[in-house]
Amino acid sequence: MNILLERFLRYIACDTQSDPESAAKPSTAGQSALLEVLAGELQAMGIQAQIHPQGAVFAHIPANSAKKTPALGFIAHVDTSPDVSGANIQAKVVEHYDGQDILLHPEKNIYLRVADFPGLVAYKGQMLITTGGTTLLGADDKAGVAILMHLAQYLTQHPGMEHGDIHLAFTSDEETGRGVEGFDIQAFGADYAYTVDGGQIGELDVENFNGALADLTVEGCNMHPGYASEKFKNALLLIQEFNALLPLGERPETTKDREGFYFLHHLQGDAGKATAQYLIRDHDRELFNRRKSFLEENAGLLNKKYGANTFTIRFTDQYYNMYDEIKKHIHLVENAVKAMEMAGVKPIIRPARGGTDGARLSYMGLPCPNIFAGGHNFHSIYEYVPLESMQKSFEVIVNIVKLYCA
Repeated sequence: MNILLERFLRYIACDTQSDPESAAKPSTAGQSALLEVLAGELQAMGIQAQIHPQGAVFAHIPANSAKKTPALGFIAHVDTSPDVSGANIQAKVVEHYDGQDILLHPEKNIYLRVADFPGLVAYKGQMLITTGGTTLLGADDKAGVAILMHLAQYLTQHPGMEHGDIHLAFTSDEETGRGVEGFDIQAFGADYAYTVDGGQIGELDVENFNGALADLTVEGCNMHPGYASEKFKNALLLIQEFNALLPLGERPETTKDREGFYFLHHLQGDAGKATAQYLIRDHDRELFNRRKSFLEENAGLLNKKYGANTFTIRFTDQYYNMYDEIKKHIHLVENAVKAMEMAGVKPIIRPARGGTDGARLSYMGLPCPNIFAGGHNFHSIYEYVPLESMQKSFEVIVNIVKLYCA
């Protein structure tokens, strides 16, 4: 586990925060730098690896077995969320965690508190890697990156372990929804794949939200407020009126399991013009489409009140529920469950309240469930990962490889 820890700490030291405003791929120089590092390390192991134009490292470990087996792929992403800084991460390594609150930043009195995150106590006695209280950690998904690099080294150092063709991919810009943009499935070479981008130990995602962006623009009518009577339209207040039409019980903080939501993600502008971006999420495709229609109807209703084209809304579908594709290849789920049981891990199969590169890849022709990498509290200063969970993820993946070659 020391080697796995060293890898993880080395990878999170590279600031790979993605940039949703950039049209480049990768969107930031830090991602390109880490992709170069990974390609170099793989090549040093004697593994064929190259950086593809779409901003990903593809690597191939040839089969050493004469058995006819499917080519398996494993995928992780190098970028971290743009929501919280990923620069100058001061990770804390807590050995033999005592089950109490963890002080992250003494000067700012920032704690990782058990009262706020009761799941911490499940890891008493284990080694936790936490943030320093001012940045995210980067376990999403550098834990997955470290695990797959550990796999690559393991397979090269254990030639006696039979396996089929193994393909690894390290992608960029997953956090901005562009992770598999231009992903060349044929060049990748796998018949089936797993992303290693999940949360707590045992998590196995075989279904996920349908996801879309709704970009709302409101055109106000700005003028001197002293002469605004019956003429002034404050775009900021109009957006508030639009938001008030959405159900209070259908927000991220008031929903769980398969319940969908509307999430006001960004808001900016002034009295003359304002924009908002909503994330729309639902596991059920029909309800997902209804949510988009509901927003569109609300914009139309307010346009009748304030004038045509005051509200305009544009939708961009991001991904769909992977289960519609995964269920056609249920062996992927069965083998992942068996691999976890072999590693002494209790499988946790539940609807993922998010999306992964695997969701999009599944619809592109590469069925791709998602396996845990061990992290918690992603996209926040309270992110942490138990090293033992990362080790178990590695063991599960090795078991999957063995099962497909049995």
